[in-house]
Amino acid sequence: MAHILVVDDDGDLRALLKTALERDGHQVSLLDRGGAVSEAHCRWADCILLDVMMPGEDGFATCRRIRALAACPILFLTAKTEEADVLTGLGLGGDDYLTKPFRVAELRARVAAHLRREQRTPHARLRRGVMDFDLGERAVYWKDTPLKLTKGEYAICEYLAMHPGQTFSKEQLYEAAFGYDGEADASAVTEHIKNIRAKLRPAGESPIETVWGVGYKWKNG
Repeated sequence: MAHILVVDDDGDLRALLKTALERDGHQVSLLDRGGAVSEAHCRWADCILLDVMMPGEDGFATCRRIRALAACPILFLTAKTEEADVLTGLGLGGDDYLTKPFRVAELRARVAAHLRREQRTPHARLRRGVMDFDLGERAVYWKDTPLKLTKGEYAICEYLAMHPGQTFSKEQLYEAAFGYDGEADASAVTEHIKNIRAKLRPAGESPIETVWGVGYKWKNG
């Protein structure tokens, strides 16, 4: 059982998601506005479903405020279909997004995939050059200094690092990282890669190579 926090100003949607997720055995808490999300909610939640377009503090502002407090995945529920809006959310630290209207079965699959990653408990380390991956903590270190990656960024970075020299498409990376074969996730992977590169740049590291027209790979050596 996981603790799921649903934040959406649509009462009917909140009720629908509560029913669906409780059928999967989860405990679900509901809030109708982003400003109501507290530090206590962030400590309690194993996954946060966050609407973007809400009165007052919108989902983007809420994510910006709570990202440092919430160690769990944050999934945006958005009626915004412009790629720039999606990339904004991911750039703020969101791990995934679903565009409204969405199928409840798809949302359940996305939530389950993220929760599976959270529950993985290997106790191994992976070294790539001067970078160390702690596969149990899902953390990456550069010369013993932790790099602050979101859950989604870490998942993609780790998968590439585990397969150096192999090229993966955006769709393959999404499915491998999150365990769900979505159709509209190429933009999400692109944004995660951009954020990973930006966070590695101050350390002088650029291990992820773009293979134009194909995808991405972790450089050998």
